[in-house]
Amino acid sequence: MISEEIKNKYQLVIGLEVHAQLMTESKIYASDSTEYGGAPNTQISVITLGHPGTLPKVNKKVIEFAMKMGLACNSEITRHNVFARKNYFYPDLPKGFQLTQDKGPICVGGTVPIQLADGTKKEVILNRVHLEEDAGKSIHLAGESDTLVDFNRAGTPLIEIVTEPDMHSPEEAYAFLVEVKKLVKYLDICDANMEEGSLRCDANISVMLKGAKELGKKVEVKNMNSFRNVFRAIEHEHNRIIGLLEEGKEIISETRTFDAGTGLTASMRTKEDLNDYRYFPEPDLSPVVISDEWLNSITDSMPMLPRDFHKKFVEEYGLPDYDASFLTESKETAIWFSELCGKTQNFKAASNWVMGPIKSSLNELNLSIKDFPVRSESLAELIKLIDEGKVSYTIASQKVYPEMIKSSKESPLEIAQRLNLIQESNESSIKPIIEAVLEENKGKVAEYRSGKKGLIGMFMGQVMKKSQGKADPKVASKLLTELLEAK
Repeated sequence: MISEEIKNKYQLVIGLEVHAQLMTESKIYASDSTEYGGAPNTQISVITLGHPGTLPKVNKKVIEFAMKMGLACNSEITRHNVFARKNYFYPDLPKGFQLTQDKGPICVGGTVPIQLADGTKKEVILNRVHLEEDAGKSIHLAGESDTLVDFNRAGTPLIEIVTEPDMHSPEEAYAFLVEVKKLVKYLDICDANMEEGSLRCDANISVMLKGAKELGKKVEVKNMNSFRNVFRAIEHEHNRIIGLLEEGKEIISETRTFDAGTGLTASMRTKEDLNDYRYFPEPDLSPVVISDEWLNSITDSMPMLPRDFHKKFVEEYGLPDYDASFLTESKETAIWFSELCGKTQNFKAASNWVMGPIKSSLNELNLSIKDFPVRSESLAELIKLIDEGKVSYTIASQKVYPEMIKSSKESPLEIAQRLNLIQESNESSIKPIIEAVLEENKGKVAEYRSGKKGLIGMFMGQVMKKSQGKADPKVASKLLTELLEAK
């Protein structure tokens, strides 16, 4: 393991390439289905397989999805889009080339805002977002010498989000991936299911002496399918490359693979040995021209993004940054919470309910908040009952709320009334209960009056127990203090 002292001599430099599968019903250049899980080689056509005489046609929805991503990242949208053939042989690339964008990506530049666990904020600079088609899938069965190929995925539309070498820690890379996942899900352009391969990441990693002006030689770690593995791979390469430099060895610019089981990377091929991709313009596809009208229509259809909701929750609702970050983790939660805040003015209480009991219930029931049985208006009514002193938070969360989950037929007030939980705030009803508690604890009363003021909590507990939790705590506390202080 490299010591921190040695590590501090160097600057880690990271650039990421994120491939996001777009949620279109058909492929980027053909009408084949993109549905996941079909039997092998059932979602293919002569266009996908590159048969002679076939002509591709660009899926309009793919262009619109890419534009949405560009607008979300404040990228410049390229108006005149051409495609290119990227030539290389691989068994799951049936045409022998990949249709992609080379010189003119559909989205140029832009940024993605990130926030680290310690509160540090940063704008990660993008190089581009471009369109391309996915390859098929090679299947290597244990004990078999042959490789099987499933072409169902071939031609599935992708956007590749390419950053500048602008990140300097595994934490920054992880935060960037989290933010990209949120963006594509808020935009409804990618389900970001890494297990199904719809979001994949390559990491370009290098180190340089601090103060140096030239970047070091980079290595690329390919096709990692979890954010945690990206984090681990960067950590490993950071240590490995520094170790080589400290030994005076040369860094080889190469492509490496990451083994999630061992946490180690291994060389796949050197960059110098890669065949030239021989990009050239795709002759069978006409340029796609994005008009002002088309771009404006996509701009007008843009949904609220995580940063928009975050700003609203902090500035309009007065919530802490932590709450706003939690509530914007998913689009469904942000929308549900916004609806809730349209029905109550106690925004902090609403936030506490979503971050506490509701989060626990969703985990326990394995539900998303859009399928949650408690409606936002019902929770707003429950918050109102607490604010009005009709039920305590404890009673609301432990007795009323569970009943709301079981059935939506009764309102929170009706549940509280049926269970005889309405809080008593009438002093004439609470005072006898307090007097009974003090009579039963004469010794403790004497101790309190001799200076042991901490006993007030014990008395309150007894009062709440004797009232079965129905005594208004504020009224009970006031009367209890008055009676204890009376000589």
